Amino acid sequence: MEISGDGAGNRVARLAGGRDQVGRARRLVSAALGRGHPRHDDCVLLTSEIATNAVVHSRSGDGGTFTVTVSCLPDRVRVCVEDDGSAGPPCAGHPLPNGSSQGGRGLPLLDLLADRWGLVREGGRNEVWFEVWSDGDRRSAALARHRPAVWVRPAAATPGATSI
Repeated sequence: MEISGDGAGNRVARLAGGRDQVGRARRLVSAALGRGHPRHDDCVLLTSEIATNAVVHSRSGDGGTFTVTVSCLPDRVRVCVEDDGSAGPPCAGHPLPNGSSQGGRGLPLLDLLADRWGLVREGGRNEVWFEVWSDGDRRSAALARHRPAVWVRPAAATPGATSI
């Protein structure tokens, strides 16, 4: 695991696309937040879900990599997982390829636990991100909750994002 900063105070890890690396993604988030953070468990769980999606449902799991970025801001935490892309955008309810009934819960959990989350598809890659506010700000954030943000930028497109 290669962990670095990005010049803005964020922790960034580039991980191999294996399922065994999901635990490393969780540990990165846990270390960045500290166990005493009021939303620690939510952030670790959501990171596990979107990192698992990256290795199960994208080309990252076929010998690629994925990147986890953790931003600890005064009022919220933002976690992004960028993978090597997939044929279509991530969506809820897809069963795991082996037919297990354990799959398909990652994006619904984001909807339930994150105060905001979204998806950016650009250049053939997927970036799924979420934000959680501290407990004191959670109620006001829930009242202002928006549907997930989804942005798609075609590989050879004009500059800017198109909302879908």
